[in-house]
Amino acid sequence: MSLNVSKLDAKTRVGAGKGFARRTRMEGFTPACVYGKHIEKPLNIALNGKALRAAINTPKKLNTIIGLMVDGVEHTVMLKEYQLDPVSKELLHADFIAVRENEQVKVNIPLQLVGKSIGVAEGGILSQMRRELEVWALPGAIPLNIEIDVSAMKIATAMHINDVKLPAGITVKGGHNFTIAVVTAPEVEKVAEVVAAAPGAAPAAGAAGAPAAGAAGAPAAAGDKKDAGAAKAPAKK
Repeated sequence: MSLNVSKLDAKTRVGAGKGFARRTRMEGFTPACVYGKHIEKPLNIALNGKALRAAINTPKKLNTIIGLMVDGVEHTVMLKEYQLDPVSKELLHADFIAVRENEQVKVNIPLQLVGKSIGVAEGGILSQMRRELEVWALPGAIPLNIEIDVSAMKIATAMHINDVKLPAGITVKGGHNFTIAVVTAPEVEKVAEVVAAAPGAAPAAGAAGAPAAGAAGAPAAAGDKKDAGAAKAPAKK
């Protein structure tokens, strides 16, 4: 499988630690490190921060495969972690992991719900409980996202990870069958049901069996009682 990679140039950085990293930034470069199980010891490098931002400016973002050229030697890597200045948002440090074409790597893939569920058509509410999924995949088979069809979901049903058919080459490790999405009944209907079921709840105005104000058999309002009493009292002479 041929990898589609972004290109990025870097150079070996002498020394490690805060002092050397600060010196690298003063020279206009971003300190970085490359590590991986096939690398004997971490590789300290310096690169252009703007060039790194451009390299990962792809639809896959952090899941972009990068061909990192260090002093004439190319390393296939992925950006795993980075540190930004909280005020200037300047890139302060970056960590890369070396990957191989035939070995799976752990990545987070966005989840996208597709289709209109039966429950939503009936008035239910669809809620997405998880926005991304941690999976293991070959570098060349990392998808842009994972689509999950929710068309068959009814009210009061849930979609779990074990219900999802994952793309070929994608593996989820761990036995937790976590929830992806749920369809619930409308909140308005739930509130109405709770009020109607409350002990001693008065029937709503205009409801069946509730006489309207002023109708025969309806209790008089407070103001009506005062007027009735005044009519019976004889006028003073």
